[in-house]
Amino acid sequence: MTETRTFRVVATSARLLTGAVVAAACVVGVVAAIPAPWPTVTHQAARADIAPLPGDTVLVCNGDFRAIGRNVTDSLQMEPAASPQLTVDGSTGAPKSSLLSVDDLQGSGGVQKLTGEVEGRIAPLVGATESVSLAEADLSGFAAAPCRPAATESWLVGGTVETGAEDLIVLTNPGAVPSTVSLVAFGSVRGTASVIVPAESQLALPLTSLASGSDLPVVRVTATGSPVRAVLQSSQTRVLDPVGVDLQDAVAAPQQRPVIPGVEVFESDGDSSRMAVLRMLSPEADAQATVTVRAVGGTAAASEFTVALTAEQPLELSLSDLDPGVYSVEVDSDEPLLAGVRVQDGGGPQSDFSWVTPAPEFDDAVLVAVPAGPAASVILVNDEDTDTTVQLEPTDGGNPVQSVVPAGSSVAVDLDTQAVYTLTPSGPVHAQVAMTAPGALAAWPVWPAAGAQQSITVYP
Repeated sequence: MTETRTFRVVATSARLLTGAVVAAACVVGVVAAIPAPWPTVTHQAARADIAPLPGDTVLVCNGDFRAIGRNVTDSLQMEPAASPQLTVDGSTGAPKSSLLSVDDLQGSGGVQKLTGEVEGRIAPLVGATESVSLAEADLSGFAAAPCRPAATESWLVGGTVETGAEDLIVLTNPGAVPSTVSLVAFGSVRGTASVIVPAESQLALPLTSLASGSDLPVVRVTATGSPVRAVLQSSQTRVLDPVGVDLQDAVAAPQQRPVIPGVEVFESDGDSSRMAVLRMLSPEADAQATVTVRAVGGTAAASEFTVALTAEQPLELSLSDLDPGVYSVEVDSDEPLLAGVRVQDGGGPQSDFSWVTPAPEFDDAVLVAVPAGPAASVILVNDEDTDTTVQLEPTDGGNPVQSVVPAGSSVAVDLDTQAVYTLTPSGPVHAQVAMTAPGALAAWPVWPAAGAQQSITVYP
């Protein structure tokens, strides 16, 4: 009995000791596991990245240059003053052309709509520009504007309602449905208007109908229903003499750092304060902007100053302190703003003027069309930290031209008229085409091609 009882005591003690050890181990394991990551159950959703098919490349031209006020019984009646000369080509051949109607301009030849059709999931590059030369009793000068895609929002920076000016807002709707266009004029007096542009048609309205009494108007154009192409047509008369015409390309949106290449300052025997004028507008908030002007080919600043802008109030400054020459104007702002420079080569008969607007930065190949007219060049600005090589190759098979644009500088390259070039940069650049002769000025920015379609992630 004694041995059996002793055995039971030992066995029980062993079991108690083992249980205590196991319990202690469990406690230690739980405490150690608290900071450790706990196992989770995850499920990776099925997904697929799909690149949508690109759309056709569609450009809208401007059509006939309009004369207004020739009918003494109807001062708002418009009539064609000149039909444009079109220079166009595409990376896969000439694009298809169709005509849009112009119901408010009797005798008009219509407006060109150019379509480059997609081939092999690639949208072709298309370059097209129109130009007109006028030498009439009420209109004189040279004007040119590129054919561009329609947009839902755009801005017209130039224009005036002063005595002797006849400025028109030209709206073209290439779409299959009507477009309701809202216009807001910023200036000393705020003006608004709304107009319906029928499908596949163009109409125009005087700037004075929107911005009468407003100094330095800047117009925002917003389209719903269908995008529209907005262009500002300008003409000027002093006393009884015409002193220039212009077609101003719209600006896409306010920017914090607009770059304006190709600003040419001319020599003047008289008052030079209007020979080159910078207009700016910060539409949303008060802004502080630094303006830097550099001569083409140089890196040092020819002029630099700081400007305080009040929200929604356009401001205009003379660049008359500059010596005659070609410059690039760069604006650095703490708020998005709009900017444009008006240049003129004189103040009397046989003179002309042009609005020069910001050129967007791009780094892919584009087509640049140079229309009929005076001597042409492209001004290239490189505001990056490394040099950029730009190749210009005529689409008709001519000899290509290469030019190195140094970092922080600019160059001008001569171009043939009535020619289309493929412009291929090795890095980001800004580019502006300028055409210049006595009494004939025009300038417009080179825009990047429509961006490649981004892939879309689909979760079945």
